[in-house]
Amino acid sequence: MKKGILFLFALIIIIISISFAKYSNYISKKRELQRFNDQFTQYENKDVSGVELTSIINNAIDNNEKNHISKDKDGFYIENNTNSIKIDIKMIDIDSTYKMETIYNGGMANFVQYYNSIYFECKEIKFNNQGRVNYLFFIQKNT
Repeated sequence: MKKGILFLFALIIIIISISFAKYSNYISKKRELQRFNDQFTQYENKDVSGVELTSIINNAIDNNEKNHISKDKDGFYIENNTNSIKIDIKMIDIDSTYKMETIYNGGMANFVQYYNSIYFECKEIKFNNQGRVNYLFFIQKNT
């Protein structure tokens, strides 16, 4: 009888421990996702300078490189719907939309030189199936 009670007690402790570990893991992943999203969602419908935009682009590029996101033949990151992020920037002074890779590869220093005091508004943020930010669209506000 004592062995049966001890076995049942041990089984209950194991089940509670496994449940707690899974719940802790879930909460940890949720917080990590929130921290990641916060670094991009804070710009939604807000104006950022050209200098700030270069920092946002650098964060996105660093994320893609860290996660080994593949590139197409033109050097643009391929959306993987897991952990990639893309940014498009609409320039009203030249009426063109550029991908972040174009600005990054063209030289961030050149971009800052010409657009440091120009403001851009984040008009759109998209999320993937896991609720992770995977796309931002900025539009130039002034020239």
